[in-house]
Amino acid sequence: MRRGELERMKEEEEEKAKEEKRLAEQVKKQEAEAKEAEKAAKKAAQSTSIPVRDTESPNLESSFNISNEETIRRLRAKGQPIRLFGESDKDRRLRLRALELIEERGHERQGGHNDFKKALEDVESVEKELQSKNSKGKKKEGETINVGVLDLNLVKTDPDKLYPLIYYALKKVLKEWEEAMDERPEHVKRSNQGKLAAATQVQSAEYLKPLFKNLRSRSLPADVLARIAEIVHYMQKRQYQRANDAYLRLSIGNAPWPIGVTMVGIHERSAREKISRDQVAHVLNDEVSRKYIQSLKR
Repeated sequence: MRRGELERMKEEEEEKAKEEKRLAEQVKKQEAEAKEAEKAAKKAAQSTSIPVRDTESPNLESSFNISNEETIRRLRAKGQPIRLFGESDKDRRLRLRALELIEERGHERQGGHNDFKKALEDVESVEKELQSKNSKGKKKEGETINVGVLDLNLVKTDPDKLYPLIYYALKKVLKEWEEAMDERPEHVKRSNQGKLAAATQVQSAEYLKPLFKNLRSRSLPADVLARIAEIVHYMQKRQYQRANDAYLRLSIGNAPWPIGVTMVGIHERSAREKISRDQVAHVLNDEVSRKYIQSLKR
């Protein structure tokens, strides 16, 4: 999981660099075309002895005509280096313009990566606060209640009793995960892998909040509640293979047709009544459920 996060971050950085390079080349090409058009217009004006106003030249030159101080200020505001190796002032202005064009296109890369970056920033800010308050080694007091192994018979007999049992069981595991992160040595916390692990924990806790809200309000669908109860039951018994099987049935279903399909034709088929809701995936229903189901696996 950690290696996958690192590879994904590296791929996104490479894509961003390629996009910046492509936009910079595009801007250079447009600027060169504008200069050629200007030269052609001047030659035509000299040959005909008619003064020609330069009204067709684009505003690229004027948009790049900013001072070096302003260029440095904007680059620093974006967290970018103020000068690359062998870069001229003109190239630096082109790089700034390429970055601004990427931002103007609507931040196409918003999503999971930004959430993970925010979690990393939250981890670093929390570490700074802990160091300033000299509270190293102290554990936070929680409101978790020690519950026994969840009984799967409650799924059929009394589903309402499952809500508090699942709630406190997940809260307990989440608190143990947080304490395990806090008890790590300082050099592990400061390492890149340590920060990624802490950010994963913070992100999972944030994504699980909608699930806890549904558990408190007792508003989970019956099939989702049954699958989560199975996951918690097998997790408490340390039968992780069966817990993973329950997670797969919850996330992707076990139907032999594409994920989420409930009707494979316009007419009723003989096998239509065999399709039940527990065979249909829930991980793709909406973004909120996708996040807390994946965090539940973590």
